[in-house]
Amino acid sequence: MSGAGEEQMDEQRARELLAEERRHIEALLAEVGGRVEVREAGDEHADRDDGAQPLTAEETDEAVASGLRSRLAAIARAEARLEAGTYGRSVKSGEVIPDERLEADPAAELTVEEAAAPTRR
Repeated sequence: MSGAGEEQMDEQRARELLAEERRHIEALLAEVGGRVEVREAGDEHADRDDGAQPLTAEETDEAVASGLRSRLAAIARAEARLEAGTYGRSVKSGEVIPDERLEADPAAELTVEEAAAPTRR
């Protein structure tokens, strides 16, 4: 459990981590988009014997792109929390998220314990 006296991560360090993570995710998203463009251009000359391969690659790229877009949304939420002064605190409990966790995942919204807890329905 986090103590009441724990301090949140330095704001400048948080900005750096989030900006670095955003650049990384945007580069990956651009790479996935580039593969789609190359595949679409190649479809004009592709051997039509194996129609499943392009579809599978397209579905895989779309799943990856969807995950990357979700990650960008998480980064945007973290940036909004930083502006609101709540970055580094759990969105569920308000407890301080340790710096080690934020270094590993700058967009973390929950403490490790909260993230690991099974969800109740």
